[in-house]
Amino acid sequence: MEAYFAGGCFWCINMPISLIEGVKKVIAGYSGGDEINPKYEDVKKQLTGHRENIKIIYDENIVSFGEILDVFLLNVDPFDEYGQFIDKGHSYTLAIYYNSEIEREIAYQKIKEIEEESNKKVYISVEKFKSFYEAEEYHQDFYLKHKDEFKKEMEESGRNDYLKNK
Repeated sequence: MEAYFAGGCFWCINMPISLIEGVKKVIAGYSGGDEINPKYEDVKKQLTGHRENIKIIYDENIVSFGEILDVFLLNVDPFDEYGQFIDKGHSYTLAIYYNSEIEREIAYQKIKEIEEESNKKVYISVEKFKSFYEAEEYHQDFYLKHKDEFKKEMEESGRNDYLKNK
């Protein structure tokens, strides 16, 4: 099975999703826009309509879409309508791209639960999946290949502090 989530910086959301038992692979890429084969610099500059996104390949006999979505939601700030942490603009906003009505229903149910528990508006777009473009090789498994730079990104972005206080 495959799932597609935009969680701001794809480097930062890749790691916690990769650690889920039953997740076989997480691929950094771009979704949501109409441009074919977008490039990182153009996505980052808000020129393509795409978001930084991850493609999650998983074994549905081990982990469900809903369980993966729960981990995703624990690692993002659902109340930021402008992006995630220091990364602002459409390409860093949150989205769940669904492949079936069941996934769509699960996504809306989770959003509803967060809003009811927090009494705050959640800014997560729920959209029908239309395309995924794999990001440049440099971005794949960034947290493993560039450990010091990844650690610095997590600290300087404010994501680590947010997660500690969640």
